[in-house]
Formats: sequence, C-alpha cells, structure tokens
Amino acid sequence: MTDKTQNPPSRFDREQGDINTTRNRERYWQRNLSARARSVFERDRKYFLHQNLSTPVMNVLSGASGIYIRDLDGRQYMDMHGNGVHNAGFNHPEIIRAVKEQLDTGMTFCPRRYTNEKAVDLAETLAGITPDGLEKSLFCPGGSEAVEMAVTLAKQITGHFKTISFWDSFHGAGFAAASVGGEALFKRGMGPMMPGAMHVEFPNYYRNPWGFDSPEQVDEACLHQIKTILERQPGVAAVIGEPVSATPVVPSASYWEQVKELCRQYGALLIFDEIIEGFGRTGKMFACEHFTTPDILVLGKSLGGGLLPFAGLVTRPEFDRLEHISIGHYTHEKNSLCAAAALAEIDCIHSENLVENAGRTGTHAMERLNQIKDKHPLIGNIAGLGLHIGIDLVRDPETKERALQEAEIIMYKAMEKGLAFKLIEGNIITLRPALTISIEEMDQAIDIIDNTISEVERGAGY
Repeated sequence: MTDKTQNPPSRFDREQGDINTTRNRERYWQRNLSARARSVFERDRKYFLHQNLSTPVMNVLSGASGIYIRDLDGRQYMDMHGNGVHNAGFNHPEIIRAVKEQLDTGMTFCPRRYTNEKAVDLAETLAGITPDGLEKSLFCPGGSEAVEMAVTLAKQITGHFKTISFWDSFHGAGFAAASVGGEALFKRGMGPMMPGAMHVEFPNYYRNPWGFDSPEQVDEACLHQIKTILERQPGVAAVIGEPVSATPVVPSASYWEQVKELCRQYGALLIFDEIIEGFGRTGKMFACEHFTTPDILVLGKSLGGGLLPFAGLVTRPEFDRLEHISIGHYTHEKNSLCAAAALAEIDCIHSENLVENAGRTGTHAMERLNQIKDKHPLIGNIAGLGLHIGIDLVRDPETKERALQEAEIIMYKAMEKGLAFKLIEGNIITLRPALTISIEEMDQAIDIIDNTISEVERGAGY
C-alpha cells in the first residue's frame, strides 16, 4: 500500500496514531519482516478488514512480558504504548495466577440476573480507592461502551440530551462514543451523528487557535466557549473529557475546577474519561486527583489487568435511581474472570508502589527530555504528567509546523533500535510505558530517542 498522490494522509488521518498507508511503512515491512513473519502478516491482511491504524499491521508478535513486547523472530522492544492495558506490565505473574485460580473455581461466567463474589469485591474496592463520593459501579466489556453508559446516565439524571466535549479527543469507536469524540477519523462518511454532541477547544498551552502563550488566556478562551454553549444551548447533560488529553496536554487545576463550577451552575454533570490515565499513570491513582472530582469516572484498559477486555464507570450514589431502564445491560457486566484480573491488577499497583514509581520516573523523564530539547531543533515542546509524556516534533519552532515525515522516520528507526512508541496527530511521540519501568530503563529509551532525532536532524532518511 502506498500514499495516494492526489490525497496524501493529513494530520487528521493520523489523529489517533501512525497510519499504515505510507511508503515508510512499506519500507519497514521490507526491512523487518522475515519470511515466517511475512507469512502470518499476509494471512492477517487477507482475512481481516483493512482499516486505518490497524490492518495491515506493523509486525507480528509472539509474546510480551513486563515493559517489553517480542516479535515472531525473537526481537525485543521496550514498549511505550501497550494500548494502555499494561500498567502493571504485560503478563504479570500475579495477575495470571489470579485468573488461573478463578478458572479453577468454575465461576467464570455469571449469567444476567445473578452476581458473584469477585464482581462485588471489585465494585467495593473501586468505591474505596476512587475519590470521595464515587461509590456505585457498572461494568462492561470495553471503554467505548463505558463512555456510552456514562453519557446515558448523565442524560437520564439531568433530563437533558446535549453534550459538550473536545476537539481531537478520542472516547471510543462506538456510535455515541465517536459522536462525543472529536476526531474526524471515526466520523468520516457516517452522516448525522448523535444529536446534541457539541465540541470546544481543549486548553492546549502550546498549540491553540488564538496563538496565546499565557495559560490563563487559553483557559479563559476555552472556558468562554463552554459557558457560551451552556447559556445559548440550554439542555446540556454533561461535559465529558479526559482530565489529561491523549497527546498529552495537561490543563491547569483551575481550568477543571471552573468547568466543574459551570456544570454545577447550569445543571450538567462532569464526566472524566480516565480509560488511559486511570490506575496510576499520572503519578496519582486517578488523574482527577490532580484536578477535581467528576460526577462520573470512566475506567478501562488496564482495568482488565492487561489480559482481558474490561471497563466501567464509578459514580455518585444519589444517581442510583434508574430502576425503570437499563443503561448497560452487557452480557459480561459482572464477569468474574475479568473482575479477578482487575482486583489482581489493583493489588499489584498497590503492593509494588507503581503509582509512586510513575510519579518518580515520570519526573525524571521530563527533566531529561527538557535537557535534550535544548539541543534538538526538531523538539518544539515537552508535556506530560507521570508516565504519560508527549514530545511535539516541529519543522519550525516559530510556526510550530508539525514534523510529520521526520516523526515517522524517527519512529521506524527507533523501532529498529528496540524502542516502540506511538505517534499522535502525526508528529507527537507519546511515551506511556508500563508503570513498572525503572529510571535506568527510561534513560535507555530516552537515549534511543535522543540519538534517533540527531540522525534525522543530520539528514538521515529511512
């Protein structure tokens, strides 16, 4: 597959990650897929529907452990993406043990209208570790469904149907989740989406449409957009956003506190999607602890322990008044196997002090990256919180033109040096490793990025 010369991929094609339709991707395949891997690769391409970001795939994996993934030819890569499921590391032995034990009990699936101890234990645990006031849970198979449950709950509680969310945000590929999401990639050609889904700018202090340099100015402009909608489009059920964006962009605590106050004034609920940031990634158990407590907290990805698909929401007990309808009704709502994995994941995060490690190692990484930023014209900005870090690559530090081609070359060169990461918006290197990563391992990753950027700045191609 090659670039379409009349319609080359844009930043909006790359919003959620690096795409699989470029010449550099073809070169990567040619250089790195052995005959054995190529055989599996071709079968994958033959039998799966092709789609941006996934099929055709980048490589063929044979295993994963801790912070590493391993391809079919035995090459190992320090993985900085993991789809967000690997907070406690890939294939943590304690999580595997817990799932095996649950399999051995024979209590592996819980039909509707029944419950089981593991599911109840998990709901009770989440009530204990989430911020005060969040006590009632609902579970489901994936994050997109959890977002849609949260939006449905907000609509039922408030009696309103409109929502405010953010451009460039991703909340899932389901119809309602894609509607509140702010990415064209999941809406193109879909026709009318969910009625009442309105979008505003996220407070990006490095890239914003007004060219403001002051965080206070950016906050004020973004808050003005929300307030204007709330005033002129009454009937908003919820404001939904990630407390820290996927890129990442880290808003001020004041911004989210003021958003919550606007929600209170106008009768809307605040929903935080922490599918990526939850369970320690930002240096606190939940990212909202840096900002403010939402009315509904959405969780997923690492909730399944890196083994099983599982997600859900935690909300206020006063919202438990919808006996007349079902807002979830998922077959695996109280899956005991998934609950066992989730409980083991939470135990590992606590017992291994992974929240503290995310804060400590993330602070070290930010310091090092800001040091190397000064010597690299390609690095325009460093942003992050805990082990949720973004490196914004630019062709021109003044115009902030995105270094799309350079970023893609850096990604493939780093992959060949043993470091795997994802590009967001085409030019932002995102680093989201397992929370088990050490400072020494993070230094190895930054060394690879440093050296690879230097190669590209000297004119190296791919």
